[in-house]
Amino acid sequence: MKQPSSTSSFSAADKAAALALTPVSDQTEARLDAYVDLLVRWQARTNLVASSTLPQLWTRHIADSLQLLPLAPDAKVWVDLGSGGGFPGVVLACALAETPGAAVHLVERNSKKAAFLREALRITGTPGIIHVADIGDCVDSFPGPVDCVTARAVAPLHQLVGFAEPLAAHGAKALFLKGQDVEAELTEAAKYWNLKPRLHSSLTGQGWIVELDRIERRKQVRPTPSAARNDRN
Repeated sequence: MKQPSSTSSFSAADKAAALALTPVSDQTEARLDAYVDLLVRWQARTNLVASSTLPQLWTRHIADSLQLLPLAPDAKVWVDLGSGGGFPGVVLACALAETPGAAVHLVERNSKKAAFLREALRITGTPGIIHVADIGDCVDSFPGPVDCVTARAVAPLHQLVGFAEPLAAHGAKALFLKGQDVEAELTEAAKYWNLKPRLHSSLTGQGWIVELDRIERRKQVRPTPSAARNDRN
């Protein structure tokens, strides 16, 4: 009788650990299984995730994405900026597939990754829309209201806030997955934005989720004429 490989056993244990952290329905689990199988096949020719993280794919990527849902339980329309291999966008779409009116917009400028995202949505039967574009070119043009905007491993926080500002101005919540250096990123972002962030410790490691309900550009203070004259003296 053929024994399972250590890799498959480890992956099964990783999946069990992930679903213990972020439980899902049997239907959602089946969709996620199909997505993971597709990702592993495509990974051989398209770099979708760091290969070193594949043995922990369920905890490092799937559960990391699923943990956003309880922070926006009523959100139906999501925008995922820089979707890459589909985290968190495709994972969210899998979880929301049975929610009436749900849709996840996936913004990805790389055509190969966009092709993968399109295939992932097809085989999982999930409610997603692919936007092959730079983030800055499409955040002003989403039709209808957006409930939540998210991003993971895409850009520094102050840039993400700038991308999300047009959506937040119309009521969208922002949820950004960040690493251990979140305080430094918040300090940098505060130079440009007035923010009142809520930080949530990640369920899957030492990272953080930055939650923003309001984004306001910081007014640049111009020197008074007298101050300008003093600077020249």
